[in-house]
Amino acid sequence: MRDRKHLGYRVFEVLVCEFARRIPRRVTCLLAASLISTAALAQSTQQTVTGDSDKSLDLESTKPPFQLGEHLLHAKELSGDWDGTRKKLETEGVSLRLYYNQQFQQNFRGGLDTHNGHRLSGSYDVQLLFDFEKLDLWDNAGFFFGFKGTWSDGINPNKVGALSEVNSDAGDDHPVFLNKWWYWHTFLEKRVEIRAGRIQTQKDLFDTSVYANHEDKDFINRGSFRNPTIPHRNGLGAFVKVEPVPWLYLQTAAVDAQSRARRTGFDTAFHDEDRFNGYLEIGATPKWSTAKGPMPGRYRVGGWYDANPKTVFRDTLGGRREAGQRTGDVGFYAGVDQMIWKENEKSDDSQGLGVFARYGQGHSDVNRVSQYWQIGTSVRGLAPTRDQDVLAFSTAQLILSDRYGDEVRPRADRETIYECYYAWQATPWCIVSPHLQFVTNPGGDKDDRDAIIGGVRVRIIF
Repeated sequence: MRDRKHLGYRVFEVLVCEFARRIPRRVTCLLAASLISTAALAQSTQQTVTGDSDKSLDLESTKPPFQLGEHLLHAKELSGDWDGTRKKLETEGVSLRLYYNQQFQQNFRGGLDTHNGHRLSGSYDVQLLFDFEKLDLWDNAGFFFGFKGTWSDGINPNKVGALSEVNSDAGDDHPVFLNKWWYWHTFLEKRVEIRAGRIQTQKDLFDTSVYANHEDKDFINRGSFRNPTIPHRNGLGAFVKVEPVPWLYLQTAAVDAQSRARRTGFDTAFHDEDRFNGYLEIGATPKWSTAKGPMPGRYRVGGWYDANPKTVFRDTLGGRREAGQRTGDVGFYAGVDQMIWKENEKSDDSQGLGVFARYGQGHSDVNRVSQYWQIGTSVRGLAPTRDQDVLAFSTAQLILSDRYGDEVRPRADRETIYECYYAWQATPWCIVSPHLQFVTNPGGDKDDRDAIIGGVRVRIIF
């Protein structure tokens, strides 16, 4: 009977050892040791509690009872520290993060259709980082993997009809895929950084904002956190960043111009055409001295080169003449983020009020959205005792090309997005964000019906 009781544990131990034989030794030893010790501790604890009553009382008197509710309220991640395994892995150079995002949106008024104008959609992201220095391979280097999965589409395609996606995280039903990966290395006391692999120019590298940068954390409308005049790409490429002084940087990248989502990129980056987009950005990150400590800012200007051929806007007279194409398009952008009020004197405290703005422009003969601007404000810790909550508001406008209006669509004008959200940190691992959007001329035509969209997001960190 005793052998049967421990049979499952012995099988588990054999499986763990076999798994350890097939993956890197340093990582496996930590995983195996933690899993086996945890199982053994569970067996020991069960025997002690169900055994002699005096020994059980002694154990409870020396070990405080586990408070599940208290753990869930204060843990940084929902899954906790994995009985110390997470911390051991990070010490040894392996970091794993899992994020779950769920959204609900409703088109209350205007747009294309309000009937059944609601959707539940979501995504999950897995991030895996290997620090080669901690793994005793080589210094100042590592490898990053980012996986993503989505389900359900949003309300924009057939309910709102806006130029800018009202739910930028909606991606239809797609299983998890390797969204981005790269090798990174730093030199000269981390003043020079290089990345090579499948890199993402938006959100990670160019025109990034402290207050409006990500659909899961900040605003959810794509026009509220991404400049549509920049031809952002997610594909095979290389990135270099140089910081000659702590407050100044210069960065550039070349990325496959024909990359497609949920593809490796090798089928487009290394074939006959070999088209690559180029990006260049120079920026300053000063910290203005005030009575309550430094207030950080981020100022940037940049330019881009798009190698893809683009159709020139021209009235074809019903197909009787060709519109023509042009390659080698260029444009520029600028952005600013600045904290203007701070609540506390601590240098690392982010509570306070910040403002941000963006601008971008491209050639009007080949770009439907030829100009874009955005202004907004964000405040952290506005309500008493709610130090990590964020309230933010943004106004953004997509201005359609005059050439496009003259030659192709006479009623073309502009689309304006007003968005407000409140991020309530229910626990360190759960953030609930209701949001409201007002979109004028969704689609950019003068005759389009203004739309009002509301919803709520839930972000869980595992």
